[in-house]
Amino acid sequence: MDTPIPEPPPRHTAARQWLLAAALLTVGLLPTAVVGAGLLTVCLLWGPDWAPLAPLLLFWFGITGAVARDRGPLPGRAVHPGDEPELAALVRDVADRLGFRAPLLVRIVPVVQASLGTARVSGVRTHVLFLGLPLLRTLTEAELASVVAHELAHHRHVNSRRATLLRYARSRLADRLDAPFRPLAPLAAPLLRASQPDFWQAETAADTDAARIAGTDATAAALRRTVRLHAVFEGLGEPWLSDLAERDAWPEDFYDALETALADPHVAHRAALAAADEDTIDPYAAADHPPEPVRLAALPALPGTGTYGGSPVPLRNAAEITRWCVHRLALQDGEDENDVEAVRLLDLPADELRGLDDDSPTARLFKATGHDTPEAAVTAALDTLADGTWRGLARRLEPGLRRVPRAVRAHVARTVWTAAVASALAEVLETSGWTAATRWTDTVLTSPDRRTVDLRELLAEAVTATDPTAPRALLPSTEETPA
Repeated sequence: MDTPIPEPPPRHTAARQWLLAAALLTVGLLPTAVVGAGLLTVCLLWGPDWAPLAPLLLFWFGITGAVARDRGPLPGRAVHPGDEPELAALVRDVADRLGFRAPLLVRIVPVVQASLGTARVSGVRTHVLFLGLPLLRTLTEAELASVVAHELAHHRHVNSRRATLLRYARSRLADRLDAPFRPLAPLAAPLLRASQPDFWQAETAADTDAARIAGTDATAAALRRTVRLHAVFEGLGEPWLSDLAERDAWPEDFYDALETALADPHVAHRAALAAADEDTIDPYAAADHPPEPVRLAALPALPGTGTYGGSPVPLRNAAEITRWCVHRLALQDGEDENDVEAVRLLDLPADELRGLDDDSPTARLFKATGHDTPEAAVTAALDTLADGTWRGLARRLEPGLRRVPRAVRAHVARTVWTAAVASALAEVLETSGWTAATRWTDTVLTSPDRRTVDLRELLAEAVTATDPTAPRALLPSTEETPA
């Protein structure tokens, strides 16, 4: 058995963490305090005798409602050691190597998730490890051991009351900054930025502990694979589920299709770019996890003390668990699978499969540019890039851009502009003999002379350089005829 890994010294003193938590909570409660004070004043001046109790009653109902929600059923499907002995043995082995002695339950959830929570089971405070089925199906034993080790070690690094309070305060304040109107931003941003290093240090320390158990190679591979799997789940999986739900259908091979898509190099590359974009969009330093490159660079070179296999952990009830997870994702509460049509994504024609991810960006480009043909709309969009008015076109495509924080508005505008123009440009090129290079997306095309071009990436580079030359060269009217 390994020696338990000691906790590293905290970056900030305990007093500073307490002060940061108090300041974050105070700023986060300002709107509630202002509204409560206003309501109390109105009640005192114009309300009946019992009116001053109204704000207190509202506060009480809010607290009891939050407690009731916290006491709801645990998410996910319970894993009993007798049903899944291999998974239970791996989790217990990692816990033993870390010296994690607390009661620990394992539950499988349908999404890309790995986290550790707490719950009271028969009056006993118990830790609950949530593992996403996509991770269990995709990661090798060594990579999964790294993920489990990270979560258990991370809990040890942020298990103090002050760290728990600081995380809670950061989360509440960050949630308030998601609203379109953000009067707290000038006060919140410096506090979030000041408290972020504590959590980044805890993440990299947990990564180091994971590398001690599973090895650096497995830890790095697990991190890369998890990040890309999450991006594919959001970028392809969620649109599939949404589109099929509108058709009263559900994808019975959802996870098979997700894994097949991730194996496509074009999808994997697009997922890596999407993950990098997500790391970039953090205007208020609200992210508790460092970007992937930072975490990878911080990993020490360690061989690992555990011995784990190079294939996924076998699940003895894999079919039953998979079906349960798909039902949780695709079916409404109380809805039976016989009430909706079962669809196999991998059996759909490629055009129909790509159409599941179509949110009509070309139609929005038509409306924003005032043109009704793809070629004219693309030409007009590229003209805005040439004359510097492309941000205005992005705002017409997505009016909500005006409410995006200024620090990341240009980045989000580029994404909006690129997505719409890429879709229309793909339609133009397909009429000129270009074909889809993959069955998963319609904006990666192969030219008649066998060149493969990711239109979104090409257009994003054009926006960055404010030079439409490269995408214009693809248009039929300017493209050179291949020899």
